[in-house]
Parts: sequence; structure tokens; C-alpha cells
Amino acid sequence: MTCIKNTTRGCCFSTDANGEPQAHNCPGCHKLETFDWMADLPNPMATNDIYEVQFKNTRKGYYWNNAGLHLRAGDIVAVEANPGHDIGIVTLTGELVSKQMKRTGFNPQGVEFKKIYRKAKPYDIEKWQEAIALEHSTMIRSRQIAADLHLNMKIGDVEYQGDKLKAIFYYIADERVDFRELIKVLAEQFRIRVEMRQIGARQEAGRIGGIAPCGRELCCSTWMNNFSSVTIGAARHQEISLNPQKLAGQCGKLKCCLNYELDSYIDARRSFPRLNGPLEAMDGSYHLVKSDIFKQIMWFSPDAQSTAVMIPLTTERVRQIVAMNRRGEKVDRLEDAVLMQQAAPAEPEIKNVVGEESITRFDQARSGKSRGGRNRGRGGRNNRGGGSAAGEVTARPEQAQQRGDADEQRPTARPEQGDAAAAGRGRGNHSRRGGKNNGRGGRRRPGNDSNNNASGGQGTHEA
Repeated sequence: MTCIKNTTRGCCFSTDANGEPQAHNCPGCHKLETFDWMADLPNPMATNDIYEVQFKNTRKGYYWNNAGLHLRAGDIVAVEANPGHDIGIVTLTGELVSKQMKRTGFNPQGVEFKKIYRKAKPYDIEKWQEAIALEHSTMIRSRQIAADLHLNMKIGDVEYQGDKLKAIFYYIADERVDFRELIKVLAEQFRIRVEMRQIGARQEAGRIGGIAPCGRELCCSTWMNNFSSVTIGAARHQEISLNPQKLAGQCGKLKCCLNYELDSYIDARRSFPRLNGPLEAMDGSYHLVKSDIFKQIMWFSPDAQSTAVMIPLTTERVRQIVAMNRRGEKVDRLEDAVLMQQAAPAEPEIKNVVGEESITRFDQARSGKSRGGRNRGRGGRNNRGGGSAAGEVTARPEQAQQRGDADEQRPTARPEQGDAAAAGRGRGNHSRRGGKNNGRGGRRRPGNDSNNNASGGQGTHEA
């Protein structure tokens, strides 16, 4: 069984064992999704027959369950429409629906709610899938028709009703558009009832969705219902760089998040002194170039167009200088004793954190060794390792005597071969060792030719 996900509706389409179409809700795939934190309450305070039903993208509606159906979040239902019926997904139930209506600004007083007919049947789901498959091609064709009629508008989305009797065309236009002729052509072309609905650039971005520069999903497609106006003054209050490319969102308008912290910045700025001009000092005038709002620090520079030299001052110090300038007095130097004391670096202390007495304690021991001493030591070992008996006796007589006694006491399997093997082994070892030592002695220590020649000559002659 294959499952086809539809991201615009937040559901998956599949077929059962009998081949009948089915639809399943996909939690977390809806736009403007709300977490029902009151769903697990054992005894709800009041029963609510009003349910929130979501359709394509961000379109939602509130419907009345007059038939007393047992519904829960995620059920696919057929609801009343004009004309016919529509298919949607239940997203909220119970007491939280009234709170959601209050948050979105929907007033239920005097409103006649449309009804929920039934849970969607396989026939309803099959027709719903056919309607969804026509949406993209209808949008492309409707754009071509609008361009042929020379209408200054952009059709951004098309939403078919569940029974394919009506379609909603969402469009964007900067000015008033007379689309009466367009409606006639669309109705004749697609054989449906046409409804034109104008939306703004922010609503279009919410319907399409996407990832914001902050790395999260767009606010207009996750939780934002009401869009307040955003002005460039919000960026000025927060001292953000006035770069249109950075301040604009994916909709092309100013980012909605510029208003999130605006009230905090405005409240913090009320404690800042108002400046009508530069601060006057004995060495010149200083202009305000930057302010750290939450640290209550103002930065001044002698050149209003340059930030090469900046002097920080607290707001209290600025008030003092402004009061002196009003009296016609000038300060000697533009500095703040409080900030200078805070910024003064502490005297470094030298501590022996490792616990060592001296970092040069190994230098004396290393200086006594030299490369010549190591060579002499190797030369001595080579001489001792030479094959000549005289060399071994001269180096360490006691070791030579012990090795000779050990050779005499070693048992042999064949006594008649013992003397011959011992003689051959002794001559071979002496000759090989002597040859090696002769080479080493000749290359490294020219002064030891007398010892090396004695053993090396015998080894070379016998080889």
C-alpha cells in the first residue's frame, strides 16, 4: 500500500485492501497548527459542539456538529458549503475552540455556523483527490487568461471545493481590478463556480510557506493570524542597518519580527537624554554615533561620519555634560570615570601553577652530553662486539671467561662433531663480527685501527 502525502492539505492518500481510497491525517504538516493542550482533560468544563476545520494551506473555518457525531482531531469530514459540500480536516475540538476564536478575532455572536454533515466516505475522498489534481493546471491557465485580458493582477493559488462545484482563486493586485470579464471566461473554461478572493503579500507567503532567514518556518504559516503594519521606524529604534535586502522578508515586505521587540526598545530609550546637538569639550565637538540601549551607554566620535575614534559615556555622564553645555561651560575631556575604572585591566600576577621549581632544570644535564660521547660509546660496544678473543678479553675479561666456560659445558648430540662445530662456529662468528667492526671502526674512529685490524684481518682471511 503506497501513501501519497499532500502538503497543502496535511494528509496522506492511500488505498485499502479492497482498492477503495483512504485519507489519513499527518500531524505536524498543517499550516497554522495549534497544539491542543486541553485534549487530555478527564472532565471538560463544558461540551462544545463547535469544531475547527482546516482546508487548503491556511484557510480554516468553524462548523457546528449538530448531528452529534463522535469526532476528534484528525478526522476527515464533509461540511456544508455554498453550493454543495467541502472536505476538510478537524484540527481543534472542545473548549479550546472558543479560545482560538477569541485569539483570531472571530466573533460568534449572531453568526449562523455551517454544519458538519458526516465523516468523509471513500466516494468523497475519491472526488476530493480528483479536485486537488486539477488545481495546478487551473492556476497556470488562469494566469494566461488574466494576461490576455491585460489585467494587472497575479493569481497566486487556486483551491477547489471537495465536490468540484466551485473554486476559489486567490490573487494579488496593487490597484483596483475589474475582473468581471475574467470570471465569465473562467466559468466557461472550467465549468465551475468562480470565487475571487484578494489577499496581500504576507498572506500569500503564509499560504506558500518556507524557511525564514532565522532558520525556522515562517511565522505567517505557523502561528500568525493578524498582520500589523511594520514601518522603517521600527528598525531605526532598534538601530538596525537600514538595508532593504536584510529588512525584507520572503514576501517582499518588511519582516514582521521587527515589531516583536520594538516595545522593549522604546521603553529602554525613554531613560536616554535627548540631544539637540553635539557635546562640547575643550578639544572639540563630539557627535553621537551609536547607543547601547540595554547597557545604557552612548558612544561619541569627533567626526560624525567616522567611527575610527569612539568614546563611551554613560547616560548619567551625558546628562551632566549637556547641563554644563546649556550653562555655557565645556568639559576638559570627554571621558567617564566609571567606565574607565571598569575597563581598566587588572595587574597580571605570575604564579607557579604547575608547581615546578625552574623551567631550566634540565639544561645542565643535557649540556654535559655531546655527539662525540655517544659515538665513543657506540665504538666501545662495537669493539666489544668484535669477533677477536683479544678484544673481548681487553674490554671485559670476566664476561669472556664466563662465555668460554659455558661453551665448554654445553652438551652435544654427537661428540665426534662437537669439536668441529665449535671450531667452525667460533671462526665464523669471529670473522663476521670482526668484519662488521672493521667497517664501523674504520668509518667512525680512525684511532682504533690497531684493535680492529687484529680481529678484522683474521675474519677477512678466513672468509
